[in-house]
Amino acid sequence: MTVIEEMGQKAKAASRTLANAGELKNKALKAIARAILDNTDQIMAANRIDLDNGEKNGLTAALIDRLRLDEGRIQGIADGVLEVAALADPIGTVISGHTRPNGMAITKIRVPLGVIGIIFESRPNVTVDAAVLCLKSGNAVILRGGKEAIHSNQCLTVIMQDAIESVGLDRNSVQLIQDTTRQSSVELMELTDYLNVLIPRGGKGLIKAVVANAKVPVIETGAGNCHVYVDDSAEIDMAVNIIYNAKTSRPSVCNAIETILVHEAIAEKALPAIKAKLDEKNVELRGCEKTRAILGDSVIPATESDWETEYGDYILAVKVVSSIDEAIAHITKYSTGHSECIVTKDYRNAKKFTAEIDSAAVYVNASTRFTDGGVFGLGAEIGISTQKLHARGPMGLNELTSMKFIIEGDGQVR
Repeated sequence: MTVIEEMGQKAKAASRTLANAGELKNKALKAIARAILDNTDQIMAANRIDLDNGEKNGLTAALIDRLRLDEGRIQGIADGVLEVAALADPIGTVISGHTRPNGMAITKIRVPLGVIGIIFESRPNVTVDAAVLCLKSGNAVILRGGKEAIHSNQCLTVIMQDAIESVGLDRNSVQLIQDTTRQSSVELMELTDYLNVLIPRGGKGLIKAVVANAKVPVIETGAGNCHVYVDDSAEIDMAVNIIYNAKTSRPSVCNAIETILVHEAIAEKALPAIKAKLDEKNVELRGCEKTRAILGDSVIPATESDWETEYGDYILAVKVVSSIDEAIAHITKYSTGHSECIVTKDYRNAKKFTAEIDSAAVYVNASTRFTDGGVFGLGAEIGISTQKLHARGPMGLNELTSMKFIIEGDGQVR
């Protein structure tokens, strides 16, 4: 039996306890929040090793930002744990119920998925977010983070395991794979005897690899080639502010935009205003010929690959379109199904956009940066699902559950 198979065996045993742990789960979460704050210096020291290694290995500024933990972010992580603890426990809640003509009472209730595997990249906060959501929903979890954050992840996992054990639950409810080679990912993807579902969190390449190779069920999350379409009726100041926020507030995250589409009737007024604001953050623009004709040679000529790239950086693709139909067609072709926005004062165009854009979150006159489990009132999220089976959009507690039927009779036979 391999190390990962042993982890699977331990996780499956822990999941049986967690399924009926009740209030002990909240005690564990509160203990985790306290322990994270009590060990802030230890966490930051481990994170410093990862940051130093990342800088030596040439990680981009955006990836370093994803990796960094400071006192404020650690406080935010702990606060997020307490927010999850405060949420209603979904396990055992009644989804529906009815009595059949023969007198049998049939009730559908929420139950945990069981053992969840999560493969993610360089954001160590995911280690905690994923663990606490799985715990609260009664699931054991096996985490496999990237090598960039291994010291941070190891530190956070031990802190959580000790806290979990301190309240009487199995510390193997949360486990971290120590091996960050490709082989460990492959083993986790093939852990069919123990894993009920696998969730990848990261870039398009990671998600594509997991979907292509996993033998266990997969929920796709995270790939975010997001767009803002500026309609011909848009208020330009609003469009400028939305685009600036959606691109620059945190360009490394999956709900940041990568492309803007601007209606040709408003482009000559809107594009200079948009560029002037983006210049404050030195955002590199890659534009179509019409965009370059308006903004000049400082805009790099866009290629086909620019429309499909999730930059995760201060880079933005720009295209002038002739109609809302062209904008919708472009988004339909290149979107990853995450988050899209229209800026418009035209009610009919707003309704057309929300009806025809097939993404998990579709915005009218608001930044795509709001696509987040906490902002949507779900607590910390396990990821943003871009598929349609079982879960879509920010995945909170309910999305980490399944269901079962309880049938009560008094001797009925068929």
